Amino acid sequence: FVIVRSHETGERIPLTIADSDAERGTITLVMQEVGRGTEKLGAFEEGQSYIDVVGPLGKHREIPEGKTIVCVSGGLGLAPMYPQTKAYHAAGNKVISIVGARSKSLLFWQDKIEKVSTRVLYSTDDGSFGHHGYATQLLEQLVAEGEKIDEVVAIGPVPHMRAVAECCKKHNLPVTVSLNPIMVDGTGMCGGCRVTVGGKVQYACVDGPEFDGAEVDFAELMARQGTY
Repeated sequence: FVIVRSHETGERIPLTIADSDAERGTITLVMQEVGRGTEKLGAFEEGQSYIDVVGPLGKHREIPEGKTIVCVSGGLGLAPMYPQTKAYHAAGNKVISIVGARSKSLLFWQDKIEKVSTRVLYSTDDGSFGHHGYATQLLEQLVAEGEKIDEVVAIGPVPHMRAVAECCKKHNLPVTVSLNPIMVDGTGMCGGCRVTVGGKVQYACVDGPEFDGAEVDFAELMARQGTY
């Protein structure tokens, strides 16, 4: 991920590198304009420059080969999930993508994710597209169908990742989550992004952002997120 600022007094906003082009020397960032900081970032026109783009930050992820990987995205989580899905696909894995959103209007990059997935399942909370319900229900459906799953990856809002992790623990499936706690400096100095994983304090910016979902203290994480 990278941390970006729009201007000198702008908020430092961490964003996952959703795509990249080495030949052009570009990265793609996806954001939802929900506050002053993201609204300012979204207002930039082509050719203008953010004052800061710091990164890449976070730890490298090993990509397995010849496995069945289920990628469960929630909301904007599809953006950080896309580069992983693309890498799994390129390595010869069977990739099943489950994409959840509140409604059809909030779905995006369907064409991109379908090109790098063996199978794609959609769910919306309001039933406007795909399964009427939650992404975890589609994961339960795969288990009921007898799909042999080697690993589950969940990215999205904290309640989404928590629900996927609980589902995986119930079925004894390895699960990786990409945590998104409050983050300021991105180098482990401020301590704002601390999480408890396996009973130990970790810092999402330098120790993650990916962790074993079965070991994450989601109750603590959700309480800390609620503080802000």
